[in-house]
Amino acid sequence: MSDPRKNRVSRWYFGGMASAGAACVTHPLDLLKVTLQTQQEGKISIVRLTGKVIREQGVLALYNGISASLLRQMTYSTTRFGIYEVGKQSIGQDSGFLAKITLAGSAGAAGGLVGTPADMVNVRMQNDVKLPPESRRNYKNAIDGLFRVYREEGFRRLFSGATTATMRGFMMTIGQIAFYDQVKSALLSTKHFEDNPKTHFVASLAAGAIATTLTQPLDVLKTRSMNAKPGEFKGLWDLFLYTAKLGPLGFFKGYIPAFVRLGPHTILTFLLLEQLRLNFGIDKQKSA
Repeated sequence: MSDPRKNRVSRWYFGGMASAGAACVTHPLDLLKVTLQTQQEGKISIVRLTGKVIREQGVLALYNGISASLLRQMTYSTTRFGIYEVGKQSIGQDSGFLAKITLAGSAGAAGGLVGTPADMVNVRMQNDVKLPPESRRNYKNAIDGLFRVYREEGFRRLFSGATTATMRGFMMTIGQIAFYDQVKSALLSTKHFEDNPKTHFVASLAAGAIATTLTQPLDVLKTRSMNAKPGEFKGLWDLFLYTAKLGPLGFFKGYIPAFVRLGPHTILTFLLLEQLRLNFGIDKQKSA
């Protein structure tokens, strides 16, 4: 007998909840990724960097900026997952891949814009780890960071990096959500997979790899833009040229830690999201 729960669809806010839960586990990897991306000179492996942070500041330093990370997920991810889920239910669960890509891209762009202030504070709080004590911004938490940026640098500074964040959100959501749906549908069309955690794991792993590859260049530019001092770069093109000095691989700096972080984050997000859908989602048959 088939499980009637599998007919359920997600509520619009489940994506934000699942992403926030995943962020609690993957935040240290995100912090290490940001630290690697903002280095212009020298090379240090993720293992050596982890040891350096723990030796100098303790294990809890790996969770610097966790409040901003959670705020980012509750703004950025809630927006993109919410728009995608509501849109998908409006156009139909079996809509074509092109429709899913268009919907996911639009949802991701909106999420990227909405989440920019929290994302910027998140980058700054994480990057404090590698700065000397006298140069650190020392935001108490995400809310304190938002208010200090507003008071000290103005409202427009809250949306520093909004262009790259919006572009990254566009590509990220296509890579994560649209490809997850597509891979999951392809797997379920075979006789080897059912709507269970094994299928959710395989589909989310593929989506994480695709999303990392699509977004890494934009992620590097976004991180540098948000962490820059006021007036350091004239615009996006100036930032692009600065990064290009490192060669093509400069745009993929921190790729391995980005995948190591994004892969588990994507897997955990969709595993949590699917459990929320199965246990607390909306029954399609009853709501029809």
